[in-house]
Amino acid sequence: MNALIRVSSEISNGQIILNVDCDMYSNSSCSVRDALCFFMDEEKGHQIAFVQFPQNFLNVTKNDIYSSSLRAISEVEFHGLDGYGGPLYVGTGCFHRRETLCGRKFSNDSRIEWRRDNDNTNEESANELEERLKGLASCGFEQNTLWGNEMGLKYGCPVEDVITGLSIQCLGWKSVYYNPERKGFVGIAPTTLEQTLVQHKRWSEGDLQILLSKYSPASYGFGRISPALIMAYSTYCLWALNSLPTLFYSFLPSLYLLRGISLFPKVSSPWFLPFAYVIIAKYAYSLVEFLWSGGTALGWWNDQRIWLYKRTTSYLFALTDTITGLLGFSETNFIVTSKVSDPDVARRYDQEIMEFRSPFPMFIILATLAVLNLICFVWAAATAVISGGGVGEVCETMALQILLCGALVVVNWPLYMALFFRKDNGRLPASVKAKSLYFAFLVCICSFFVLV
Repeated sequence: MNALIRVSSEISNGQIILNVDCDMYSNSSCSVRDALCFFMDEEKGHQIAFVQFPQNFLNVTKNDIYSSSLRAISEVEFHGLDGYGGPLYVGTGCFHRRETLCGRKFSNDSRIEWRRDNDNTNEESANELEERLKGLASCGFEQNTLWGNEMGLKYGCPVEDVITGLSIQCLGWKSVYYNPERKGFVGIAPTTLEQTLVQHKRWSEGDLQILLSKYSPASYGFGRISPALIMAYSTYCLWALNSLPTLFYSFLPSLYLLRGISLFPKVSSPWFLPFAYVIIAKYAYSLVEFLWSGGTALGWWNDQRIWLYKRTTSYLFALTDTITGLLGFSETNFIVTSKVSDPDVARRYDQEIMEFRSPFPMFIILATLAVLNLICFVWAAATAVISGGGVGEVCETMALQILLCGALVVVNWPLYMALFFRKDNGRLPASVKAKSLYFAFLVCICSFFVLV
């Protein structure tokens, strides 16, 4: 990207730069005109650094099995950020003002000269121009320069787009989010669960690195951008840390249910009401928001599943890698998300059948948690039926744990199918099945000696 900025400055030196991923293309002939309308606005156009379009995908299934469209972010959150200085730069589908990518600070005189004379009177052939620009495009050109630090996209972070957008906004510029009815740019979404989890691992790891760097929104953005925008950036930067409480609730209440120990208030207790209110309000609002954004009820359920999978694997691995990197035990690797799939995988994706065929380490965690919750739920149900107290007493004392464990069992249904029933190539490998069963039973057995 930085090389393209330098090379283009010697060819056209256009004042507006369009940035799209290599797997995305323009879907609307009006995108350029629409973006220019913001830059050319007589009152506020001089404040705009970039116009961000949503990241849309052509191949998303009807019920968005891997939650690739990120509806809550693209249809709700980014629109809200528009009122506090603008959205994040997401690395694609974005029109930039060239001077902002070159590190220029905002001033009220920062107005684009749309009409200017062409001072380039040198006549040179295409071959001569190519030879001259090779030096600008080389990696060695940036040594001992401001490129990658104060000019162009920032280096040293897996989410160079987010940290670059934050730096631009902290120089006084604003951004605009434009989400037209006809999608401006579309690309290819991941077609396997492994691709999805790897992608979110890179995003969350990069966001956490921003939080722990000198560009932390809480410190670097203080006094430079609005408090609401600081909170928004911080929300995304805390993705990886959210893995810990989610992992905690994914297995510990179920293990206490297995042991017959109540962690939450009884149904008859007044303290049960706050828990009930939070659960009902949170998920009712989430469902309404998702449907309002154009999704389906089944799509919302898939979104909840991927939300759980991301937090217990992608975010957890991102947190671990960031900590080991800070301690000097590992280095950050930029992993490009593969978008290539064979016909067999593509067919299952179109049928909305989840893909598990890889012996991916994250799948071991997902399968272990799924088996553990199934064991706990079945054991608790059997104990309630067999015991003299009856089902009513168990539901009275441990209703919330039963609800949580039962929800985890239901949301993991595709995983159980891949573990025990599916015969196609998309099922979980035998090695993953064996390891997950071993770890799940081991944890359940140990809980009888550890939990009191």
